Amino acid sequence: MAEVSARKRIWGWWFFDWASQPYHTVLLTFIFGPFFASVAANHYLSTGMESEAAKAAASTTWSIGLTLIGLVIAFGAPVLGAMADTAGRRIPWIVGFSVMYVVGAAMLWTTDPSGGNMWWVLFAFGFGFVGAEYALIFVNSQLPGLTNDEEVGKVSGSGFAFGYVGGLLALAVVLVFFVEQPNGKTLVGFDPVFGLNAEEREGTRIVGPFAALWYIVFMIPYFLWVREVKVPKKNKGFSDAMALLKRSLIKVTKRPSLAAYLGSSMFYRDALNGLYGFGGVYAGLVLEWNIVLIGVFGIVSGLASALFSWLGGKADRRFGPKPVIIMAIWVLLLVCVVVVNMSRTSFFGVTLAETSKLPDIMFFVCGMLLGGMGGILQAASRTLMVRHTDPEAPTESFGLYGLSGRATAFIAPMLIGAVTAWSGSTRIGVSPLIGLFLLGLILLRWVNPQGDQGEWADPSQS
Repeated sequence: MAEVSARKRIWGWWFFDWASQPYHTVLLTFIFGPFFASVAANHYLSTGMESEAAKAAASTTWSIGLTLIGLVIAFGAPVLGAMADTAGRRIPWIVGFSVMYVVGAAMLWTTDPSGGNMWWVLFAFGFGFVGAEYALIFVNSQLPGLTNDEEVGKVSGSGFAFGYVGGLLALAVVLVFFVEQPNGKTLVGFDPVFGLNAEEREGTRIVGPFAALWYIVFMIPYFLWVREVKVPKKNKGFSDAMALLKRSLIKVTKRPSLAAYLGSSMFYRDALNGLYGFGGVYAGLVLEWNIVLIGVFGIVSGLASALFSWLGGKADRRFGPKPVIIMAIWVLLLVCVVVVNMSRTSFFGVTLAETSKLPDIMFFVCGMLLGGMGGILQAASRTLMVRHTDPEAPTESFGLYGLSGRATAFIAPMLIGAVTAWSGSTRIGVSPLIGLFLLGLILLRWVNPQGDQGEWADPSQS
């Protein structure tokens, strides 16, 4: 088998971001998530609920789904990371979770526009999303072996930028050719292609199978160019994996910088995922945007994501990941404050004219900042984790990183759902994210910006 160059290996690794990004961009945030919320709201309206109550119930239903998905990911991430280390290989795991991604995305075609099967659809969405998140753990763990420490921030940031371009292109394709506006036409005035029935919302429902096919095609470079050396199994079975995980958790208690970083990222990444999960839902339910307008909003956000991720990688290389993370969190905090204090008819308590475009303009600005700062935050976080990673067990370390990013993944949607149900307002429901970002900032004070890779003594030897 021909030797793969280091440059090709990096490009192959980047193609995972390109292939998987549509699940987050097209499905979670900008097309399917808002579509599901509108379907659920109409379902609740048909039961006799008032408009605002139906919107709040729809937001709560979406939050329940994301909460349950977060619980599955939280409990599985560190276990799977440890099991992959004991097995000595990662690619087979990535293949298995890729199958989950494809099957879950494809099943979204079965969505009933009347909302009759919305819980089944939530299960299908979650099945694919769990596959995407679990695969990401193993792909992230390959980063330390791709390049040297000086270049890892640039490679990480460029990977996110490349992925966002992929998500942006996928979003543009579905808006031009598939997703129907209220008049039954796509963004550029076409009928949905392949004879898709606009009245049955087939142009919107097809985005699930589209994301599945996109993933299959663009994972080919990854599997061709990202190779791993087959090594003998270090251990055997689940019990050995659990023993490895236990040792890893004990190590964390002996390493204050890593413990603080995992705790910090647990909160701020959860808040970021909350913004991604509810941004499009907010636009649809609070600002009353249609799916196509939300998609255009996604394109603007995606452009900002790609540009800022690339710039963030350069800033990471020059200043280090910690200052970049802090800057991104402060900007995202500002976004949350604006979103909570804005509605279709008011802005920070000031009543707006019915025809005012200020909420639309401000939310487009917020979308650019969310996309841009979100990309920077994720890329810089991955770099800072590399500085805290055990070179002998990178998958184990990134399993813990996955745990920190997902151990409270259920908290953001649960809090949003609870506050939404309590207040009866989708807008007020977003407010808990402010507290999660603040907790992340506080814990960053105890994180060593250079990491702690010199502190690898076995706790049992100390």
